[in-house]
Amino acid sequence: MNENQLYLDEACRWKMRFLRKSSMAERMSKGVQAKINARIPDKVHRAVTESIKKMVEATLVGSNLTTAQKETGPLSLKEKDGLAQKSVAQYQKAAAASGIGTGAGGIFLGLADFPLLLGIKMKCLFELASIYGYDIKQKEERLFLLYIFQLAFSGEEHRKEIFRIIENWETEKRDIDWHTFQQEYRDHIDLVKLLQLVPGLGAIVGGTANYKLLGHLGETARHVFHLRWIKETAGY
Repeated sequence: MNENQLYLDEACRWKMRFLRKSSMAERMSKGVQAKINARIPDKVHRAVTESIKKMVEATLVGSNLTTAQKETGPLSLKEKDGLAQKSVAQYQKAAAASGIGTGAGGIFLGLADFPLLLGIKMKCLFELASIYGYDIKQKEERLFLLYIFQLAFSGEEHRKEIFRIIENWETEKRDIDWHTFQQEYRDHIDLVKLLQLVPGLGAIVGGTANYKLLGHLGETARHVFHLRWIKETAGY
């Protein structure tokens, strides 16, 4: 069995785990979030959507300007993946440090961690895309990163739809539905980030949560890039 086939098999096993039916606890959490969201006025949802849209667009521009395109063309997928894993580990440490620092500062600094963490996540995605050989200066590649972001931080039903788009990217690529983007992201991390605001727990929860969130995003991105790279280069 060649190297590409090994990575393809690993990615397919990951896909099965990733798209599994949500646990009862996850479904209950999603149900609670849906009831809360239903009580929030539409004008508040629109304001939050626009706020997150601008925040994400700003981090995309910043990450694009500060991330250098890596010359990894001659490297094998195994070598690229080794670089990717090291990069994810570095961003996990940065995210944990952000969570510990802001979590220890109480409510106001805890709230400040939201845009800081978002920036670290986007920077990580840009770095990984560059490692796997994708041109991060191209608009459609930056759009692809947003779909990876959605895939990592969405509920069961939306996750399946996002995965379908990613697997058929050349024919299915489309602009972002910002309302769904922000709602799925908020639902995914709200409880964790609220605990970060609790005095005495903030630093512990913030550091651990941020570390795990970056690890989850990194794993998702790596496997997505494996599937895409193998499909494009080996025709699997």
